[in-house]
Amino acid sequence: MEQARRVADGLRARYDAVRAFTESLCATLCPEDHVVQSMPDASPVKWHLAHTSWFFETFVLGEQAGYTPFHPQFRYLFNSYYVSVGERHGRPQRGILSRPTVEETYRYRRHVDEQMRALLDALGAGRDALGAGRDALGAGRDLAFAIEVGLHHEQQHQELILTDLKHAMAQNPLRPAIFGGAQPRRGGGVAGELRYLDHAEGVRWIGHGGDGFAFDNEAPRHRVFVGAFALAERPVTCGEYLEFMRDGGYARPELWLSSGWDAVVGHRWEAPLTWERRDGGFALFTLHGMRDVDADEPVCHVSYYEADAYARWAGARLPTEAEWEIAAQGALADAGEIRGDAPPGEAALEGNFADRGRYHPEPAGAPPRPGAPRQMLGDVWEWTSSAYAPYPGFRPWSGALGEYNGKFMSNQLVLRGGSCATPASHIRPTYRNFFPPDARWQMSGIRLARDR
Repeated sequence: MEQARRVADGLRARYDAVRAFTESLCATLCPEDHVVQSMPDASPVKWHLAHTSWFFETFVLGEQAGYTPFHPQFRYLFNSYYVSVGERHGRPQRGILSRPTVEETYRYRRHVDEQMRALLDALGAGRDALGAGRDALGAGRDLAFAIEVGLHHEQQHQELILTDLKHAMAQNPLRPAIFGGAQPRRGGGVAGELRYLDHAEGVRWIGHGGDGFAFDNEAPRHRVFVGAFALAERPVTCGEYLEFMRDGGYARPELWLSSGWDAVVGHRWEAPLTWERRDGGFALFTLHGMRDVDADEPVCHVSYYEADAYARWAGARLPTEAEWEIAAQGALADAGEIRGDAPPGEAALEGNFADRGRYHPEPAGAPPRPGAPRQMLGDVWEWTSSAYAPYPGFRPWSGALGEYNGKFMSNQLVLRGGSCATPASHIRPTYRNFFPPDARWQMSGIRLARDR
């Protein structure tokens, strides 16, 4: 009973915090901001608010005997890609849904919150919250797992709210400052000369295999052999990327993969997404409005194609995800020793996360010790050269949740490390993000590697 109460209290606190943070991101938005959809790959804020509630309603509340859905059509409207759950409204058409209204969407969230809190109270009291006929302990474990997945799922959508909204507002000629014109003061300092940190060859362990939450695609933990390599101590900066641009980087086909060059020509890329020519230089759009490019900040909003071309121009390459994780795990171990074994996200590795409210990369701070990497977590997602594929022995979650990750293991590349739009409690060194190689609207950047 005491264990059930502690689990329920912990879940309740996390549930309240995660749901509140989602809505805090929307506090300055007007109703019109909630409904815009700028491209098929993005979704309106209103849809994110509803879909994250749909997730709890479908995978948690829907398993409770006697639960009545808030609206019978919401199961169809706000399903994303769970084919085994049922039919879905088309993703490219999410922006045409003027109804339900924004106000009704928030009422939907209130309804789900009330039902979820009642369910957590039942779990804490040791009652079989999922109906008679099931083992109470087993039911409680299933319930806790489903809620934990839902919380991390909502944190993913917190990041998508920020990036999808930024993509839409960057195309508005007014370049509106969604979070006001005063961006939180930047930390960090001067990036300094780029250095590489050596790593010896050998057999290493990667993947999640311990306690704590992880997505199914992070497991199982397994051994890999890596050759000797060197990894850049920090991400590529805007100033360094400007040198690539000034050297004709976007006009030199020999630097680009064939499909990358097709993207450059077809989309007329000349600079990272959200960059604009202004007064002989470049400015960029942030959620706090337009501002000049800061040469010391990590470059952001570049595709895999751009990252790969830059690496080739720089006489380097992109790291594999195994190389990236080996370096990150070592850096976290160092940070833990220096800072009293702080957990991931708090050890921070000099990165900034969504919790700060900056929503934009900032220059790297001083390393925790000489020779340690910087910004392995936070600021920008870092492209790797690794295809998004299953680890040896991968097993997706059972049931409909098995559609969460595994079925996307095709035609995508892995990114690591989280970004300035990622909640700090959501990221860890084993986290595998994935996008197609031409994606630019995410907070994606570059960390270089070399063979030794």
